[in-house]
Amino acid sequence: MSQQSRVNVVFVGAGAVGCFYASRLHHPSNNVHVSVVARSNYKAIEASGVRLQTRAFGDYTFCPDKAFPSVDAAAAEAAASNHPWDLIVVTTKALPDVNDDSSIIAPLVGPDSTIVLIQNGVGVEEPFRKRYPSNPIVSAVTVISAEQISPGTIRQNRWTRISIGPYSDGKGTGDAEVARRGQVATENLVRWWRDLGGIKDVEAHDEMGLQTVRWHKLCINAAMNPSAVLSGGRGNADMVSDPELRRHLLGVMQEIWEAAPRILGRGFPPSMATPEKIIRSTERNTGARPSMLLDWEDGKPLELEVILGNPVRIARERGVELPRLQSLYALLRSAQEVRRMSQTRAKL
Repeated sequence: MSQQSRVNVVFVGAGAVGCFYASRLHHPSNNVHVSVVARSNYKAIEASGVRLQTRAFGDYTFCPDKAFPSVDAAAAEAAASNHPWDLIVVTTKALPDVNDDSSIIAPLVGPDSTIVLIQNGVGVEEPFRKRYPSNPIVSAVTVISAEQISPGTIRQNRWTRISIGPYSDGKGTGDAEVARRGQVATENLVRWWRDLGGIKDVEAHDEMGLQTVRWHKLCINAAMNPSAVLSGGRGNADMVSDPELRRHLLGVMQEIWEAAPRILGRGFPPSMATPEKIIRSTERNTGARPSMLLDWEDGKPLELEVILGNPVRIARERGVELPRLQSLYALLRSAQEVRRMSQTRAKL
Protein backbone atom coordinates (compact mmCIF):
# COMPACT_ATOMS: atom_id res chain seq x y z
CA MET A 1 0.00 0.00 0.00
CA SER A 2 1.36 3.42 -0.94
CA GLN A 3 2.50 5.76 1.77
CA GLN A 4 0.09 8.53 2.75
CA SER A 5 0.32 11.70 4.78
CA ARG A 6 -0.02 11.30 8.54
CA VAL A 7 -3.52 10.56 9.80
CA ASN A 8 -4.13 11.39 13.46
CA VAL A 9 -6.91 9.40 15.11
CA VAL A 10 -8.14 9.68 18.68
CA PHE A 11 -10.57 7.23 20.32
CA VAL A 12 -12.72 8.74 23.05
CA GLY A 13 -13.58 5.75 25.21
CA ALA A 14 -11.01 3.05 25.97
CA GLY A 15 -13.32 0.21 26.92
CA ALA A 16 -13.32 -3.21 25.30
CA VAL A 17 -14.89 -2.16 21.99
CA GLY A 18 -12.85 1.02 21.66
CA CYS A 19 -9.53 -0.64 22.45
CA PHE A 20 -10.16 -3.54 20.08
CA TYR A 21 -11.00 -1.37 17.06
CA ALA A 22 -8.29 1.15 17.94
CA SER A 23 -5.71 -1.63 17.99
CA ARG A 24 -6.71 -2.83 14.51
CA LEU A 25 -6.56 0.71 13.11
CA HIS A 26 -3.16 1.74 14.51
CA HIS A 27 -0.47 1.28 11.83
CA PRO A 28 2.28 3.89 12.13
CA SER A 29 4.24 2.31 9.26
CA ASN A 30 1.36 3.39 7.02
CA ASN A 31 1.04 6.75 8.81
CA VAL A 32 -2.20 5.89 10.62
CA HIS A 33 -1.51 6.93 14.22
CA VAL A 34 -4.10 6.08 16.87
CA SER A 35 -4.30 7.59 20.36
CA VAL A 36 -6.85 6.97 23.10
CA VAL A 37 -8.59 8.99 25.79
CA ALA A 38 -8.98 6.69 28.78
CA ARG A 39 -10.49 7.15 32.20
CA SER A 40 -10.38 4.40 34.84
CA ASN A 41 -7.79 2.39 32.90
CA TYR A 42 -5.57 5.32 31.93
CA LYS A 43 -2.68 4.44 34.27
CA ALA A 44 -2.58 0.84 33.06
CA ILE A 45 -2.61 1.84 29.38
CA GLU A 46 -0.04 4.57 29.88
CA ALA A 47 2.29 2.16 31.66
CA SER A 48 1.91 -1.02 29.60
CA GLY A 49 -0.34 -0.37 26.63
CA VAL A 50 -3.43 -2.48 26.02
CA ARG A 51 -3.08 -6.23 26.38
CA LEU A 52 -5.46 -8.00 24.02
CA GLN A 53 -6.50 -11.63 24.16
CA THR A 54 -8.37 -12.22 20.93
CA ARG A 55 -10.02 -15.15 19.27
CA ALA A 56 -9.51 -13.57 15.86
CA PHE A 57 -5.88 -12.35 16.02
CA GLY A 58 -4.22 -14.13 18.92
CA ASP A 59 -2.68 -12.32 21.89
CA TYR A 60 -0.85 -9.04 21.39
CA THR A 61 -0.14 -5.67 22.97
CA PHE A 62 -1.45 -2.43 21.47
CA CYS A 63 0.70 0.58 22.32
CA PRO A 64 -1.23 3.66 21.22
CA ASP A 65 0.58 6.66 19.84
CA LYS A 66 -0.51 8.54 22.98
CA ALA A 67 -2.74 7.81 25.95
CA PHE A 68 -4.58 10.74 27.52
CA PRO A 69 -6.43 11.00 30.84
CA SER A 70 -8.93 13.50 29.44
CA VAL A 71 -10.30 15.11 26.29
CA ASP A 72 -8.66 18.40 27.29
CA ALA A 73 -5.25 16.71 27.46
CA ALA A 74 -5.74 15.29 23.97
CA ALA A 75 -6.78 18.70 22.68
CA ALA A 76 -3.72 20.34 24.25
CA GLU A 77 -1.43 17.77 22.63
CA ALA A 78 -2.94 18.42 19.20
CA ALA A 79 -2.50 22.16 19.62
CA ALA A 80 1.08 21.87 20.88
CA SER A 81 2.16 19.50 18.08
CA ASN A 82 0.23 21.34 15.39
CA HIS A 83 -1.27 17.99 14.34
CA PRO A 84 -5.06 18.35 14.59
CA TRP A 85 -7.20 15.28 15.02
CA ASP A 86 -8.29 14.02 11.61
CA LEU A 87 -10.62 11.36 13.02
CA ILE A 88 -12.38 11.49 16.38
CA VAL A 89 -13.86 8.08 17.18
CA VAL A 90 -16.47 8.01 19.95
CA THR A 91 -16.90 4.59 21.56
CA THR A 92 -18.46 5.55 24.90
CA LYS A 93 -21.90 4.36 25.96
CA ALA A 94 -24.57 6.59 24.45
CA LEU A 95 -26.31 8.24 27.42
CA PRO A 96 -27.81 11.52 26.13
CA ASP A 97 -29.92 11.85 29.28
CA VAL A 98 -26.70 11.86 31.34
CA ASN A 99 -23.95 13.32 29.13
CA ASP A 100 -23.88 15.28 25.89
CA ASP A 101 -21.09 13.48 24.04
CA SER A 102 -21.18 16.05 21.25
CA SER A 103 -20.24 18.71 23.80
CA ILE A 104 -17.60 16.55 25.48
CA ILE A 105 -15.56 16.16 22.27
CA ALA A 106 -15.79 19.86 21.35
CA PRO A 107 -12.14 20.66 22.27
CA LEU A 108 -10.97 18.01 19.77
CA VAL A 109 -13.03 19.03 16.75
CA GLY A 110 -11.42 21.17 14.08
CA PRO A 111 -12.82 22.35 10.73
CA ASP A 112 -11.38 19.32 8.92
CA SER A 113 -12.13 16.70 11.57
CA THR A 114 -14.32 13.69 10.83
CA ILE A 115 -16.42 12.32 13.68
CA VAL A 116 -16.89 8.54 13.85
CA LEU A 117 -19.58 7.12 16.13
CA ILE A 118 -19.36 3.46 17.19
CA GLN A 119 -22.34 3.41 19.53
CA ASN A 120 -25.51 1.42 20.11
CA GLY A 121 -29.02 2.49 19.26
CA VAL A 122 -30.59 4.88 16.77
CA GLY A 123 -30.55 8.65 16.62
CA VAL A 124 -27.08 8.83 18.18
CA GLU A 125 -25.78 11.00 15.34
CA GLU A 126 -28.27 13.85 15.61
CA PRO A 127 -26.67 15.78 18.55
CA PHE A 128 -23.34 15.72 16.70
CA ARG A 129 -24.91 16.88 13.45
CA LYS A 130 -26.60 19.81 15.19
CA ARG A 131 -23.41 20.89 16.94
CA TYR A 132 -21.07 20.29 13.99
CA PRO A 133 -23.08 20.99 10.82
CA SER A 134 -20.00 21.23 8.59
CA ASN A 135 -18.05 18.21 9.84
CA PRO A 136 -18.44 14.81 8.18
CA ILE A 137 -19.89 12.08 10.36
CA VAL A 138 -19.33 8.37 9.91
CA SER A 139 -21.82 6.15 11.71
CA ALA A 140 -20.83 2.62 12.73
CA VAL A 141 -22.58 -0.45 14.09
CA THR A 142 -20.55 -3.31 15.49
CA VAL A 143 -21.30 -6.90 16.38
CA ILE A 144 -18.57 -8.02 18.74
CA SER A 145 -18.32 -9.88 22.02
CA ALA A 146 -15.52 -8.29 24.04
CA GLU A 147 -14.90 -7.42 27.67
CA GLN A 148 -12.31 -5.65 29.80
CA ILE A 149 -11.25 -8.33 32.29
CA SER A 150 -8.88 -6.01 34.17
CA PRO A 151 -7.70 -2.42 33.60
CA GLY A 152 -5.98 -2.34 30.23
CA THR A 153 -6.63 -6.03 29.46
CA ILE A 154 -9.24 -6.79 26.79
CA ARG A 155 -10.63 -10.17 25.82
CA GLN A 156 -12.38 -10.54 22.46
CA ASN A 157 -14.56 -13.62 22.54
CA ARG A 158 -16.57 -13.70 19.33
CA TRP A 159 -17.25 -11.73 16.16
CA THR A 160 -15.51 -8.70 14.66
CA ARG A 161 -18.13 -7.34 12.25
CA ILE A 162 -18.43 -3.59 11.88
CA SER A 163 -20.73 -1.80 9.44
CA ILE A 164 -20.01 1.83 8.57
CA GLY A 165 -21.48 4.57 6.44
CA PRO A 166 -21.74 8.36 6.15
CA TYR A 167 -24.38 10.37 7.97
CA SER A 168 -25.88 13.62 6.74
CA ASP A 169 -29.34 13.93 8.30
CA GLY A 170 -30.58 10.38 8.80
CA LYS A 171 -32.69 10.59 5.64
CA GLY A 172 -29.96 10.77 3.02
CA THR A 173 -30.94 14.33 2.10
CA GLY A 174 -28.35 16.40 3.99
CA ASP A 175 -25.55 18.62 2.74
CA ALA A 176 -24.06 16.90 -0.31
CA GLU A 177 -20.46 18.03 0.26
CA VAL A 178 -20.47 16.98 3.92
CA ALA A 179 -21.95 13.62 2.88
CA ARG A 180 -19.26 13.22 0.19
CA ARG A 181 -16.49 13.81 2.72
CA GLY A 182 -18.15 11.30 5.00
CA GLN A 183 -18.17 8.78 2.18
CA VAL A 184 -14.44 9.29 1.59
CA ALA A 185 -13.78 8.76 5.31
CA THR A 186 -15.92 5.61 5.22
CA GLU A 187 -13.90 4.20 2.33
CA ASN A 188 -10.63 4.99 4.09
CA LEU A 189 -11.75 3.29 7.30
CA VAL A 190 -12.85 0.19 5.41
CA ARG A 191 -9.46 0.00 3.72
CA TRP A 192 -7.48 0.55 6.91
CA TRP A 193 -9.47 -1.87 9.07
CA ARG A 194 -9.59 -4.52 6.36
CA ASP A 195 -6.26 -4.26 4.56
CA LEU A 196 -4.10 -3.08 7.45
CA GLY A 197 -6.01 -4.40 10.43
CA GLY A 198 -7.10 -7.71 8.98
CA ILE A 199 -10.79 -7.37 9.88
CA LYS A 200 -12.40 -9.16 6.96
CA ASP A 201 -16.02 -8.43 7.81
CA VAL A 202 -15.90 -4.64 7.55
CA GLU A 203 -18.96 -3.55 5.58
CA ALA A 204 -19.46 -0.19 3.86
CA HIS A 205 -22.97 1.18 3.35
CA ASP A 206 -24.62 4.27 1.99
CA GLU A 207 -26.38 6.48 4.53
CA MET A 208 -29.77 4.79 4.52
CA GLY A 209 -28.18 1.35 4.29
CA LEU A 210 -26.29 2.01 7.51
CA GLN A 211 -29.46 3.25 9.21
CA THR A 212 -31.11 0.00 8.16
CA VAL A 213 -28.29 -1.88 9.92
CA ARG A 214 -28.89 0.23 13.03
CA TRP A 215 -32.61 -0.60 13.08
CA HIS A 216 -31.89 -4.27 12.47
CA LYS A 217 -29.56 -4.44 15.46
CA LEU A 218 -32.30 -2.64 17.38
CA CYS A 219 -34.47 -5.75 16.86
CA ILE A 220 -32.05 -7.52 19.20
CA ASN A 221 -31.15 -4.70 21.58
CA ALA A 222 -34.65 -3.28 22.11
CA ALA A 223 -36.05 -6.73 22.76
CA MET A 224 -33.35 -8.43 24.81
CA ASN A 225 -31.85 -5.61 26.86
CA PRO A 226 -34.90 -4.11 28.61
CA SER A 227 -36.63 -7.49 28.88
CA ALA A 228 -33.64 -8.95 30.73
CA VAL A 229 -33.99 -6.22 33.37
CA LEU A 230 -37.78 -6.33 33.65
CA SER A 231 -37.88 -10.14 33.75
CA GLY A 232 -35.82 -10.13 36.93
CA GLY A 233 -32.36 -10.69 35.50
CA ARG A 234 -32.77 -13.55 33.04
CA GLY A 235 -30.23 -14.08 30.26
CA ASN A 236 -31.01 -14.24 26.54
CA ALA A 237 -31.26 -18.01 26.08
CA ASP A 238 -33.14 -18.33 29.36
CA MET A 239 -35.75 -15.81 28.21
CA VAL A 240 -36.43 -17.48 24.86
CA SER A 241 -36.94 -20.81 26.65
CA ASP A 242 -39.95 -19.31 28.45
CA PRO A 243 -43.03 -19.50 26.15
CA GLU A 244 -44.55 -16.16 27.19
CA LEU A 245 -41.25 -14.30 27.17
CA ARG A 246 -40.42 -15.83 23.79
CA ARG A 247 -43.73 -14.56 22.42
CA HIS A 248 -43.02 -11.13 23.91
CA LEU A 249 -39.50 -10.94 22.46
CA LEU A 250 -40.68 -12.02 19.04
CA GLY A 251 -43.44 -9.41 19.19
CA VAL A 252 -40.97 -6.60 19.93
CA MET A 253 -38.70 -7.70 17.08
CA GLN A 254 -41.61 -8.07 14.68
CA GLU A 255 -42.86 -4.58 15.56
CA ILE A 256 -39.51 -3.07 14.55
CA TRP A 257 -39.24 -5.32 11.48
CA GLU A 258 -42.62 -4.19 10.18
CA ALA A 259 -42.20 -0.51 11.08
CA ALA A 260 -38.68 0.07 9.70
CA PRO A 261 -39.70 0.30 6.02
CA ARG A 262 -42.23 3.00 6.89
CA ILE A 263 -39.67 4.88 8.98
CA LEU A 264 -36.65 4.55 6.68
CA GLY A 265 -38.24 4.24 3.26
CA ARG A 266 -36.64 0.86 2.66
CA GLY A 267 -37.01 -2.58 4.16
CA PHE A 268 -34.47 -5.01 5.50
CA PRO A 269 -32.57 -6.87 2.77
CA PRO A 270 -33.00 -10.65 2.46
CA SER A 271 -29.50 -11.20 3.87
CA MET A 272 -30.56 -9.88 7.29
CA ALA A 273 -31.86 -12.37 9.85
CA THR A 274 -35.62 -12.32 10.45
CA PRO A 275 -37.00 -12.10 14.00
CA GLU A 276 -37.72 -15.84 13.94
CA LYS A 277 -34.13 -16.61 12.97
CA ILE A 278 -32.78 -14.27 15.65
CA ILE A 279 -34.88 -16.04 18.28
CA ARG A 280 -33.67 -19.48 17.14
CA SER A 281 -30.06 -18.28 17.18
CA THR A 282 -30.54 -16.92 20.69
CA GLU A 283 -31.38 -20.40 21.94
CA ARG A 284 -27.71 -21.32 21.49
CA ASN A 285 -26.40 -18.16 23.18
CA THR A 286 -26.38 -19.73 26.63
CA GLY A 287 -24.84 -17.70 29.40
CA ALA A 288 -25.21 -14.38 27.56
CA ARG A 289 -26.47 -11.53 29.73
CA PRO A 290 -27.27 -8.25 27.96
CA SER A 291 -25.19 -5.16 28.74
CA MET A 292 -28.23 -3.27 30.00
CA LEU A 293 -28.81 -5.95 32.62
CA LEU A 294 -25.18 -5.77 33.73
CA ASP A 295 -25.45 -1.98 34.00
CA TRP A 296 -28.67 -2.29 36.00
CA GLU A 297 -27.07 -4.72 38.43
CA ASP A 298 -24.06 -2.39 38.80
CA GLY A 299 -26.32 0.60 39.48
CA LYS A 300 -25.19 2.37 36.30
CA PRO A 301 -27.35 4.50 33.96
CA LEU A 302 -28.99 2.55 31.15
CA GLU A 303 -28.85 3.24 27.41
CA LEU A 304 -32.60 3.78 27.46
CA GLU A 305 -32.85 6.80 25.20
CA VAL A 306 -30.93 5.46 22.20
CA ILE A 307 -32.33 1.91 22.42
CA LEU A 308 -35.96 2.75 23.29
CA GLY A 309 -36.70 6.48 23.58
CA ASN A 310 -35.18 7.64 20.29
CA PRO A 311 -36.79 4.87 18.20
CA VAL A 312 -40.22 5.69 19.65
CA ARG A 313 -39.78 9.42 18.98
CA ILE A 314 -38.29 9.02 15.49
CA ALA A 315 -41.07 6.65 14.49
CA ARG A 316 -43.74 8.95 15.91
CA GLU A 317 -42.35 11.92 13.98
CA ARG A 318 -42.81 9.88 10.81
CA GLY A 319 -46.35 8.81 11.64
CA VAL A 320 -45.54 5.36 13.03
CA GLU A 321 -46.38 4.09 16.51
CA LEU A 322 -44.28 1.45 18.32
CA PRO A 323 -46.54 0.47 21.25
CA ARG A 324 -44.44 -2.43 22.49
CA LEU A 325 -41.25 -0.34 22.55
CA GLN A 326 -43.14 2.55 24.13
CA SER A 327 -44.33 0.30 26.98
CA LEU A 328 -40.83 -1.01 27.63
CA TYR A 329 -39.48 2.55 27.56
CA ALA A 330 -42.10 3.93 29.96
CA LEU A 331 -41.70 1.09 32.46
CA LEU A 332 -37.92 0.98 32.49
CA ARG A 333 -37.50 4.76 32.52
CA SER A 334 -39.80 4.87 35.55
CA ALA A 335 -37.88 2.05 37.28
CA GLN A 336 -34.60 3.86 36.69
CA GLU A 337 -35.99 7.14 38.02
CA VAL A 338 -37.42 5.49 41.14
CA ARG A 339 -34.07 3.85 41.82
CA ARG A 340 -32.23 7.13 41.26
CA MET A 341 -34.45 8.94 43.76
CA SER A 342 -33.99 6.12 46.26
CA GLN A 343 -30.21 6.32 45.89
CA THR A 344 -30.35 10.11 46.32
CA ARG A 345 -32.38 9.80 49.56
CA ALA A 346 -29.99 7.15 50.87
CA LYS A 347 -27.10 9.62 50.54
CA LEU A 348 -28.84 12.35 52.56
